[in-house]
Amino acid sequence: MSLKLAEKEQVVAALQAKLEGMQATVVAEYRGLTVAQMTELRAAGRKQGVLIQVVKNSLLRRALKDSPFLVMDPLLKGPLIFAASADPVAMAKLFTDFAKRNDKLIITGGALGSQLMDAQALAQLSKMPSREELLAKLMGTMQAPISTFVRTLNEVPGRFVRTLAAVRDQKAA
Repeated sequence: MSLKLAEKEQVVAALQAKLEGMQATVVAEYRGLTVAQMTELRAAGRKQGVLIQVVKNSLLRRALKDSPFLVMDPLLKGPLIFAASADPVAMAKLFTDFAKRNDKLIITGGALGSQLMDAQALAQLSKMPSREELLAKLMGTMQAPISTFVRTLNEVPGRFVRTLAAVRDQKAA
């Protein structure tokens, strides 16, 4: 069923609004996936804050026109599923993991900002630690000197108490 001009303009405007604040995009061929598999992918994407949508390539081109993701234009051929996310690593992990489990999903490529990425670059991106993991490592690194200092300060009275206990035990014996 074809869309009327006003409906097409609404789709483009909605896509442009959703692309605000997104850092990365992915396109993949979905030919052969069942409705249940697509629903599973969309549900997993929703949990991770990834926008996943099937859009006509011509409408997607128009939506990407004023964004840094315009570099994806050569990838927009055939039936594609489009995804965008503010967290590039989460989106790359989602798509590469899903593609490993479902051989019908073929990752065509994507864009990280204004840089075009192929499927191998997305696979490399998916191997990076997530934002939460990086923040946890940073916090651990920041807390290490402080906790070591506190343990050192605590060792002085602890050693004194152990020395007094040893003297008490020696006098008791």
